Amino acid sequence: MYGIAIDVGTSGTRMHAVDLESKKIISTAITVRHPVPGANVMDHLTFCIEVNQDVAHQLLIDTSNKLMKMLDIDLNKVERVAICGNPIQLSMYQNMEVRDLAFAMPNALKSRGVELQKRDAAVINAADIGLELPDSVQLYVPPAIRHEIGADALAMMYKTGLLERKENVLVTDYGTNAEMALKVGDEIYTGSAAAGPAIEGQSIKAGMLASPGAISDINADFESWKCTILDEGILPQDGDIVNPLNGAAVSEGKMHGKAVGITGTGVISAIAEGIANGLIKMPHINTIDGKLHLQDGVVLEEHDVVEASKTFGAMRAGHFTLLEHAGLKFDELDVMYMSGASGTYVDAVKAQQVGLLPPSCSQIYQFGNTSLALALDIVRDPEVMDKLQSLANSIRANHIMFATDKVFEKVFIQELAYWTEGMPIDVYNMMLGLSDIQQLPEIKGTPKVTRTVLRDIPDLGFKGLRVLRDIGIYVRGSFEDCTGCEACVKECPENAIKVQQGGPSGYQVEVASDLCNGTACLRCERACPQKCFKFKELAKSLVKG
Repeated sequence: MYGIAIDVGTSGTRMHAVDLESKKIISTAITVRHPVPGANVMDHLTFCIEVNQDVAHQLLIDTSNKLMKMLDIDLNKVERVAICGNPIQLSMYQNMEVRDLAFAMPNALKSRGVELQKRDAAVINAADIGLELPDSVQLYVPPAIRHEIGADALAMMYKTGLLERKENVLVTDYGTNAEMALKVGDEIYTGSAAAGPAIEGQSIKAGMLASPGAISDINADFESWKCTILDEGILPQDGDIVNPLNGAAVSEGKMHGKAVGITGTGVISAIAEGIANGLIKMPHINTIDGKLHLQDGVVLEEHDVVEASKTFGAMRAGHFTLLEHAGLKFDELDVMYMSGASGTYVDAVKAQQVGLLPPSCSQIYQFGNTSLALALDIVRDPEVMDKLQSLANSIRANHIMFATDKVFEKVFIQELAYWTEGMPIDVYNMMLGLSDIQQLPEIKGTPKVTRTVLRDIPDLGFKGLRVLRDIGIYVRGSFEDCTGCEACVKECPENAIKVQQGGPSGYQVEVASDLCNGTACLRCERACPQKCFKFKELAKSLVKG
């Protein structure tokens, strides 16, 4: 008999097949993108509320069914499934109410007739939500701590051992939604920063998730940049040493010719090295063509640097906010835990140099994918659910809504000025002081870094890794006044749109759901000269390719 563990992340889904007798992992399957249109979790939430939640649910379920077939097991012998993720992803997956996650204030909920949903531990029938498994299979869903603090945050605290530490400890899941928790004595302060997709290689021209062929690290001096590439087992291997001014190979490494893009950790390393070597003076790249040339034609542009700097600013503003609410100074924070794919592969020292970790941390621990790890624990032993529910009930968490918090707002404004306008650090600190916010100290010394895993998914199983690169799900429709001019195609930044023959006007529009940036973009609508393209109408139905 088999079990399946699933992590539904903001940028993609990861899945294990498990032998329930031996408890060993058999195989692993992952996507490289999320099937719901949008670049972050708030885009997905907006899609549910403004477009069609049933479509969002079906996109996630269809993707899971595709992944399960790649696990190379007899699905008729699956006994149970466990899933973990943030509250929005798990709500979409179960097709339960999500509007209570969109509005923080009670009056806003009441005026819309929305009730807070209980997100306790649950066991539901897998087939009832559309998973192509036997009727007897149960899906185990771990609890949220509060409706804003999801199972993924619980996984982050539980799997890192944060709750047992006596010191002041900060843990952050380095992903698009950037969940973070600060433990001070028995108090826990939590929040999540909309760090943006750049942390996972999205919204970067050559960006990609942590998967085979991704540049995951750069080690450099001015004229020679050594690239590190993830292999087929998503382990980092030596790539080429290149000249960043033109991409010419100084020497070839084991992964020569195998780089296909750059993940978020590679972007972080490239920017840190570029700043250290004078090739970047934020937000500009000081080369003849304004680009940094990496291995196999992969290029980093100024737009990419700006996108990444927004992530740096959001992360640091989040850390500032937790510390300020806890009444803790940077110098009183010594231990840092990093989880998620970016938290695993990134060079922690370089990440600290660009503000992704507090400057005072002298001890850093890097963990893997704690969300998938918790789902794996549950599949192996469903009784863990009772322990998790008791733990969720016992945590005294002070959740801070960064979107409405004044400290976050004031720090983030200074961060944007620092990264995108070249504000000097002394002016940055002066502005914080005027708002009665502590200053940002300098980094002192080199922190001790402990990597607890080699990759974000430590064990791929004896059958190895399968990667679903093309989810193959589209939204299609036609508009009465469409002339087939393809203005929408030319304007789409993700090359997600095709215009084909068909429909009442003679033309049919097709959008790849996983490539589309959704309601946060809508450049297709604005570009339409006939003003007939309506994304929200188009996205109400889906077609499997």
